[in-house]
Amino acid sequence: MKKNNATLSLTTLLTLSLATLGGCAFVNLTDAGSQVRQATANEVVNCKLVGEVSSQTKDKIVFNRNTGNVKEELIVLARNKAAELDANAIVTDGKPYYGAQNFKAYLCKS
Repeated sequence: MKKNNATLSLTTLLTLSLATLGGCAFVNLTDAGSQVRQATANEVVNCKLVGEVSSQTKDKIVFNRNTGNVKEELIVLARNKAAELDANAIVTDGKPYYGAQNFKAYLCKS
């Protein structure tokens, strides 16, 4: 009887952990990344292209993760990386694909 209860408790704990992970964000926006905004191609026509960044995150942890969470993490990662290039704006360069996405990084004058 103890073995069955232990197995049930472990299964319940694992299920709850996986359900919680499915909605969690795994990345944090840095202070420098917070200075980088997501923009459209039209908004950066007068800006200087300073580079390209790519970001990648887990799109599946045992099961497929929420698409919105994955997209949000990709943007946060791109903003953090763009800040390292002294950019202050990013524009998506294609759609996310299996947890990866490319962005163009720009420096826009205020």
